[in-house]
Amino acid sequence: MILVFSIAIGLLFMAGVYLILKHDLIRVVGGMVLISNAANLFIMGAAVSRGDVPILPIEGDYSDPVVQALVLTAVVISFGVSALLLAIVYRVYLSHQTVDINAMSEIDVQQVAEEAERAAREGPVVTDDDENGEESSR
Repeated sequence: MILVFSIAIGLLFMAGVYLILKHDLIRVVGGMVLISNAANLFIMGAAVSRGDVPILPIEGDYSDPVVQALVLTAVVISFGVSALLLAIVYRVYLSHQTVDINAMSEIDVQQVAEEAERAAREGPVVTDDDENGEESSR
C-alpha cells in the first residue's frame, strides 16, 4: 500500500513539473496546484507511522493530529495562492490578449523596439519648467 501511495505522489510531482514547463500560464498554475497537492500527500504519508499514544493510554492505532493540522493549513494557503495566481493570469490576459509566454515575450520585444524608435525619432525633449532655469531632457 505504501508503494502505491509513493507512486501516486511521484506521478503527481511528475505531472506538476511537466505542466510548469509548458508555455501556457494556466497550465503553469495547474502544475503548481498539482505539486502542492503532492507535497501535502507526501507530508501525510510521512506521518502514517503508528506509535504509542503520547498522553492518554488509548487502545488501537494512533496517528499524530499535528501533521493533519499542518496539511490542512497548507491546503488553505495553496488555495489562496492559486486564486491569486489565477487573478494575475487573468490580468495578464486582459493586457496582452494571450496567456502564451512566448507570444508575450514577442509583444514585449516589439513594444521596446517601438519605444526606442520613437525616442530616436523625437530626440530629447527640452522643457522650460525647471526651477533653476536649466534645460532638462526626458
